[in-house]
Amino acid sequence: MADSNYSILFEPLKIGPVTARNRFFQVPHCNGMGHLRPQADAATRAIKAEGGWAVVCNQETEIHPSSDLTPFPEGRLWDERDIPALRLMTESVHKHGALAAIELAHNGNHAGNLSTRSTSFAPTDMAIDLLVPKQARAMDKSDIRNLRQWHRAAALRAKEAGFDIIYVYAGHHMALAQHFLLPKINDRMDEYGGSLENRARLIRELIEDTKEAVGDSCAVAFRFAVDEMEGIDGMQAAEEGRAVVEMLAELPDLWDVNVSDWSNDSATTRFAPNEGYQTPYIDFVRQVTSKPVVAVGRFTSPDLMASMVKNGIIDFIGSARPSIADPFLPEKIRTGRIDEIRECIGCNICVASDNMAMPIRCTQNPTMGEEWRRGWHPEKIAPKGAENDALVIGAGPAGLECAMQLAKRGYEVTLAEASDETGGRVRLESQLLGLGAWKRVVDHRLYDLNQRANVQLFTQSPLALPDVLELGIGNVFIATGAKWRRDGVGRSARQPIPISDAMTILTTDDIMAGKNPTDGPVLIYDDDQIYLAGVLAEHLSEAGYNVVFTTPASMVSPWTENTLEQAKIQKVLLERGVALRLGHKLTQVCSESAELSCIYTGQTQRQACATVVLVTERHRQSRLYDDLRRHQAAHPDSLRNLSLIGDAAAPGLIADAVYSGHLAARDFEKEAKLIEEDLFRREIISLKG
Repeated sequence: MADSNYSILFEPLKIGPVTARNRFFQVPHCNGMGHLRPQADAATRAIKAEGGWAVVCNQETEIHPSSDLTPFPEGRLWDERDIPALRLMTESVHKHGALAAIELAHNGNHAGNLSTRSTSFAPTDMAIDLLVPKQARAMDKSDIRNLRQWHRAAALRAKEAGFDIIYVYAGHHMALAQHFLLPKINDRMDEYGGSLENRARLIRELIEDTKEAVGDSCAVAFRFAVDEMEGIDGMQAAEEGRAVVEMLAELPDLWDVNVSDWSNDSATTRFAPNEGYQTPYIDFVRQVTSKPVVAVGRFTSPDLMASMVKNGIIDFIGSARPSIADPFLPEKIRTGRIDEIRECIGCNICVASDNMAMPIRCTQNPTMGEEWRRGWHPEKIAPKGAENDALVIGAGPAGLECAMQLAKRGYEVTLAEASDETGGRVRLESQLLGLGAWKRVVDHRLYDLNQRANVQLFTQSPLALPDVLELGIGNVFIATGAKWRRDGVGRSARQPIPISDAMTILTTDDIMAGKNPTDGPVLIYDDDQIYLAGVLAEHLSEAGYNVVFTTPASMVSPWTENTLEQAKIQKVLLERGVALRLGHKLTQVCSESAELSCIYTGQTQRQACATVVLVTERHRQSRLYDDLRRHQAAHPDSLRNLSLIGDAAAPGLIADAVYSGHLAARDFEKEAKLIEEDLFRREIISLKG
């Protein structure tokens, strides 16, 4: 059982007319499933309830066609036809003893209504919060009355669907209720504008309407961003943020408080390395209201969780990302298995999934998003079949995950790593500035493997074809990774770039191995355009180098818009004095300079430099696999299974490598027909009338 120091986390607590069984509260978060994949959504939420979360929320849920978030598949509760899909979630969550919560939302000018083509609404005439040629219309009094009716009707439908807690939402710069609250958006001169009391009027009315409609049996929660993180240019917790809480203190049954916008609420560890990073902004709320308070902060430490509750800062441990990384976090604390927690690394791959309108993914937890489609469970895996042993070559993210899962299944596992240390690219990338938390991916898996008697782990063990054959293990998984190219081939150049032998050329691998640039300017060329070049630029700038960042893209690390970091990355590089050469591709490297070509005009310019760091594409390290495959073709009985996994199969994110290793372990000894069926399984819209 749990350490007595954590017993406070498992006390039941009332929220209005309902009671939560403990203090663990999965706050609303999107998962890329919503109304398009209701069975998958229900299965994902059910795993959280099974893992011990007392409250499991869905995502923001559209209440009306004028809040259509297409192409993003969030929740939807336009009318009674949406009830059965949402009931799938509430029933699956209730089955495991948890309360189900729904975040009702009208997104105002954040909703483009691209599918419904409905008018977008805002407190005042303004452009909508999407890069489309469309503006939102200022709401008149009849529009506001309609909004209140839509919200009330949605609350009643939510109650019918089985939800226990119903949210009024004013956060992340995504909710109409918050838009009315902010003077930079709301310049009205009627009773819904001007003074703070007037700007908060709509929020008060929505809470009161919801309580009147469903408050007899459902709790009403209010999700509120107390600080916009914009200083004097936005709402601040110490001023209007606190005033709103004081004004509405006893009205909702629960306060769910955070900061805006989403990039601040879900800050990555690169820019917010500490747990509880929101605490300085929300710690006043519990002093103002007698109602329970939930807040987030990427909590993974039980000691900090217990301290937050004991010290009266919050009543519930709010979580989105840590509940994704480990849905069984509460149960592991309760049963004294703290060392087994898969700690969130704050990489925001889960966030990126939503921003790309696809089902949720997680670096630490490869089963996330696969609970319904593949039937995966984060804590359970089928026992081994007829085979007894397995050899995994390469102890990077794919190899570690594959070995761990094979060992859990009961196989005798031999894990061989060529270098002195395990971890592969994760260990190396975690040494770069801001990415230290990423080492948790290695630490979790190494801890598990070290507890198992059926695992042998060998470092400094490079294996070639004769070595593998001499071991005599018939089931081989190759996870030998990939290396960054040195020839300039990337997204913009499909042929090698002319490079002078007199120029110092380094790759990401070189920097991570500890090689230093030559004295003088360092040109980083990013034709990968994901995240690493931006990390290297900051890393080398911190080390004192004069850095010039060049990319064919129009911004630094454009993919990181998906992880909510792009603006922060570009800002920090500019503040560090890194020179940005955007919209330019590298065409030639000379002895003391690089030739850059404008991607629009073709005009060239010379950039003096002493070192060029190339961040372009990666070479798969698959030679051993190719040798074994040829041998297997000539000697069919020599190997019973040969699998190529991780970056050696297809370079991608660390999350992709972990998933690849997990999939290989799950599919080992599985019928090919069943593997094919898993791949094709999806939710299909019924054409029945």
